[in-house]
Amino acid sequence: MKIDADGFSFDFSDAIDVFVFDETDKTKATYHGQPMKAVDIVAEFDDAYVFVEMKDFDHPAMYDTKSFVSEEELKEKRAHFKWLKNYLKYKYRDSFLFRYAAQKDDKPIHYICLLTLDNAQNTTMRQALQKELPVGLASRRWKREIVQSCQVVNVAKWNSNFPKWPVVHTSAGGA
Repeated sequence: MKIDADGFSFDFSDAIDVFVFDETDKTKATYHGQPMKAVDIVAEFDDAYVFVEMKDFDHPAMYDTKSFVSEEELKEKRAHFKWLKNYLKYKYRDSFLFRYAAQKDDKPIHYICLLTLDNAQNTTMRQALQKELPVGLASRRWKREIVQSCQVVNVAKWNSNFPKWPVVHTSAGGA
């Protein structure tokens, strides 16, 4: 199943269903119409759901907390990184709550963020997100996990890690 969204084109060849989850067209069946954040795409497979969030950055260096020339610049980059982490975290959590309320949480959920950042930045973001979502059974009282896995990748890493679901970056520019 092919789908285009936010400047990326995906081929989820083995999906049961795939749709734009943050649909803005009220006439479409996948429009959810609630004042909640939503991941860009939901793909359903026999044994799992995959939530996909994409971000195409005009200035990826503004999220790179490893490269700075002054303390002020570092502070600004940390603030941008924190904003992005929280944005991605709440996109997932709100989407999970919506799907839970719709009783569409009957399979494990995997969250993949496709960001046009370098591998090091994506690794740092993945580590931060995995702690805050959280991944797996975060509490000994939990009987279910809210997300089974969380990956943060760029296009090259996506295509390397998920060769069954190739993606092409169709446009440049964004956040």
